[in-house]
Amino acid sequence: MSSADDSSRSRAETYAEFAALVGALAHEIRNPLSTIRLNMELLAEDFEQTDPESPTKHRDRRAKAKIDLVRQECDRLQKLLGDFLDFARQETLALEPGSLNAEIDQLLDFYAPQARDAHVEIVRYLDPELPMVRLDRETLRSAVLNLLINAVQAMEGGGQLVVRTRAAGLGVLLELIDAGPGMEPETLSKAFRAFYTTKQGGSGLGLPTARKIVEAHGGSIDIESTPGRGTKVTIWLPAPPRLPTAEPRSARPHEEAAAAGRQLDGPQGGFVPSNAS
Repeated sequence: MSSADDSSRSRAETYAEFAALVGALAHEIRNPLSTIRLNMELLAEDFEQTDPESPTKHRDRRAKAKIDLVRQECDRLQKLLGDFLDFARQETLALEPGSLNAEIDQLLDFYAPQARDAHVEIVRYLDPELPMVRLDRETLRSAVLNLLINAVQAMEGGGQLVVRTRAAGLGVLLELIDAGPGMEPETLSKAFRAFYTTKQGGSGLGLPTARKIVEAHGGSIDIESTPGRGTKVTIWLPAPPRLPTAEPRSARPHEEAAAAGRQLDGPQGGFVPSNAS
């Protein structure tokens, strides 16, 4: 074994030890935090039962407001710890041949009610000729769901989210194109940085975790964004040879997808949402 291989193995072992350590620490923090959250709930119930005619009602009201603030911070920290554990977890993927179209179709059906509530129209262009890929269904769906939520949240006033799959070289592409406000270059350059976020209450771990999952599949993820025009997230996954093509249950005809792709392709080969200005 070469010195380079030894170094790579040493780094991997060090990372695994570090991930296990921080994961254990996060669990140790989460347990007392849950206890604090529970006791804050019980304490809030005591103050809710205070007599409105009590001479201490104003003090009790202020105390309850402080209790509610502590509860909110506990919820925020619990979410942060959950996101961090997802990010730090050493994934053992169970890669099996599967249809990316079928997984995306089911995920979009699941997420459709939330999108409608946010006044976002999801437009699907799923290539029926898409090759099969090897994927871990649970982890990949988790990554894509996070991207869907980000895209819908970016379009605060509603809009259109285009979801497209197509073959690309020795793999397949999944593209999510939103009509949100887009990102400035500085924000875009930090998008995959852990704990970096521009969202109120965000953990800044969603995109780094999604990238980690995609790369564990042997793929890659990229973001293109233009202020005022929207954002495109592209996931590439390798398609091993000799895996058959699987047609999704509700894929559009190939000709329609190709025509839609030509309509959406921008001048530099990137997508421009149909309702972007």
